[in-house]
Formats: sequence, C-alpha cells, structure tokens
Amino acid sequence: QVSPEQVILSHSPLRLFSQFHQKCMLVAGQGPVEENALNLGFKHVVTIEALRKAYPLLDMVDQSRRPKELPPPTTGFPTIEGVILFGEPVRWETSLQLITDVLLSNGNPGAELQDIPYPHLPVLACNMDLLWMAEAKMPSRFGHGTFLLCLENIYKKVTGQELKYEALIGKPSTVTYRYAEYLIKEQAEKQGWKSPIRRLYAVGDNPMSDIYGANLYNNYLKSARQNQVQVKRSPQAASPQTADHLKLRKDCNNSVESCESILVCTGVYRHNADVSSKTEECMTETVFHGHRDFCFDPSLVEASYIVQDVNDAVQLAFKKENWS
Repeated sequence: QVSPEQVILSHSPLRLFSQFHQKCMLVAGQGPVEENALNLGFKHVVTIEALRKAYPLLDMVDQSRRPKELPPPTTGFPTIEGVILFGEPVRWETSLQLITDVLLSNGNPGAELQDIPYPHLPVLACNMDLLWMAEAKMPSRFGHGTFLLCLENIYKKVTGQELKYEALIGKPSTVTYRYAEYLIKEQAEKQGWKSPIRRLYAVGDNPMSDIYGANLYNNYLKSARQNQVQVKRSPQAASPQTADHLKLRKDCNNSVESCESILVCTGVYRHNADVSSKTEECMTETVFHGHRDFCFDPSLVEASYIVQDVNDAVQLAFKKENWS
C-alpha cells in the first residue's frame, strides 16, 4: 500500500513555501494547474488563459487569435505578486509573452512603467528536465527545462538582466530532497518509530538527476552539520548563510547525517563492462543538460553504489541498516 502522503511530485515541495500562499500567483503549465496550486495551499491563483482573456492585446504572435476590434480597457483585474511555473505549456509563445509581460510590469500588464523593475517578481519553477525519453526514435523530447531556457534568454535579451528564481523545485534541487526527508520523518512518527533517522537512501537510474541530486543533498547535510557545530562553538561567528541553513533545517530536527546514492541499471543508466566502472569518467565527456543555476561537478554523478535493480537497492539498504 502506497498512500498519496508518501508520494512526491515535482511541485509537492511548494507546500513549504507558505510565504506565497496568500499572494496572487500566476500559474503556467498544462493540465489542472489551478487545482494543483489550490491543493498545495495557494489561495489566489490566476491562469495564463485568464490573464490573456483580461488583456487580449498582449498575445499577438498567432494572427488568428488577435482581437478583431479594440477591446475596452481592463478594470478590476488583480495585481500579480508572483509566478509559478509548473511545467511546459502547450502554446509556448503565449506563455513566454505573458510571463515576460508580468515580470516587466511588476504584475500589472495594464500599467505603463518608466523603468523595468528589478529585482523582478518572485518566480518559482518546478521540473527542470531539459529533455525526456519517449517512444520516438529521436531520443530527446523538450521538457520544462527547455521552456525555462527560452524564458531566461528572452528576459535577459530584453532587459540585460538575469532572470532570478525564488526556488527551483524537483530533482536535483536540495529543496526536493529536504521535503522527502520531511515526509519520511512524518511517516516514521505516524508508525511510532522512536529511533532518529540517520541515513537516507536515494535510488535512481539517471546519474544526471537522481544521483546528482542525492549527492548534492549529501553535501548539503554535511555543510549544515558543520555550520551547526560552528554556531554552538561561537554564536558570533554565524554567517547569514549559516542562519539560512539552520532555518531550512528547522522542520527536520537535524538527525539525518547523510544521503546515500544508489544507481540502478534498469533505466537510463546501463552498466557496460567494457566501459570504466567510474560514472564520473563516463560523464565528464557528455554535455551537461542540467539547469543554468546548477554548476556541473563530475563527482556528483558518481553513485555511492551501483546495483542491478530496485530490489537489490532495497536489500543493500537493509544490509547497511542491519535489518537483513
């Protein structure tokens, strides 16, 4: 039995961002994005389609969708206070245009501002995969990471400034792994588990996202623990970064010490005896498809363990925890 409370989607950690739940947020993507946002705790949501309907003169790329007559001025539409990018939309030109308009107008596309506001409104983006595998013989289908790449470059070309994210959510972001840790501890408490959880095990078949993210989170855990020691020894020496670490760790009571990455050979990764067993050496020669804000470190794609499948990974965890 697997309950919904045990499952994390790319946007699930948005539940933690309560500081935005009362703000008016523009949501982009496809599917029930408005319903998803409301289920995550957001109270005031505007869709791309609702924004387009309120400001019909903004979306002008598709000539067949341009208004035939000059519409009356828009009144009563709420000022947008932030943007949530759930996933790749269907009409990219519409979403790219309207999101850019919102950022350039400080959330009020009907206003005429003398200067472009910067920093711009908060942007939260989920799911950074540049490409994904499908049934097509050509292996690379555009993912949300490709849409983000377009948006980032358009914004920089228009303004000369970098598009900044309030948060990037989904693997390999540490926010996603922290949320996973939070849910694991929540489940343990519900089952009456008294012992503190010291180690997490992350199993995946993609070195560039699953393993990279797990190792990145392992480094984060080590850094957080080092900062805690420094704060205890010398409170005056605590830097703003240290304070951020402690604030982020508050919900997870600081018991977890490491995150072990386990790579399985039944998906994206295929073990080849003729190739060096070191994932790092294999990956240094490939193009990094990660997001702009994640610098590529070859050591982060080297798994702690390589096993054949998920069952072997679970058995490995049992053995390491002395449960077998």
